[in-house]
Amino acid sequence: VGTSHLQLAAFALGTVGWILCTVSMGIVEWRVWHVDNTSIISSGIAWVGIWKVCFISYLHVSPGYREQFCHKFSGYDSFIPHEIYAAQGLLLIAMFMGLLGLAATIFALRNVYMGITHKTLIAPFFLVGGFFYIFAGLCVLIPVSWNFYSVTHNQSIAFPPSYYMPSSPVGQEAGAAIPVGIVAVILLLLSGTFSLSYRFPMTANTIMK
Repeated sequence: VGTSHLQLAAFALGTVGWILCTVSMGIVEWRVWHVDNTSIISSGIAWVGIWKVCFISYLHVSPGYREQFCHKFSGYDSFIPHEIYAAQGLLLIAMFMGLLGLAATIFALRNVYMGITHKTLIAPFFLVGGFFYIFAGLCVLIPVSWNFYSVTHNQSIAFPPSYYMPSSPVGQEAGAAIPVGIVAVILLLLSGTFSLSYRFPMTANTIMK
């Protein structure tokens, strides 16, 4: 037990990182667009996520009330940029890989705290968990950095007319999903590093085995 403190911390960090990875997938504010035409997008702000685009509109709504309109992306939409397609696939992979990393770490920690001293039931699972964490972190890093690049270069998206969205914003900024994703990357990479640092204690009993 005394040799697995870092791995226990890896499990805690990996759990939080996996949760944040999942949260970032559901947040619609990946890219915040500022538009000058407020006839439909009343607030002048639209949120572009990896699954849908949303905006606030007062159109056909009683005075003093507002409604959020969202258009979900379809897998057949050809206008969706590559960075959004990549985010959809890679974040799903990251969520699955992170879950496998947690499962491997839980199994190894269970054996440690139950006093099972078999090397093949502890060390390999910490290592496998570490690789899964790191792979998950990289899968989050790619879409986060790619979408952040698109934001900083104010890249446009050719939305169809039914979306009531302009193809180019006046300006755009990174939404809440990107910093959440960055924190998830840091935690997942740290947890992977901690898991990979495990060294099985070489006791006399171990050497005999």
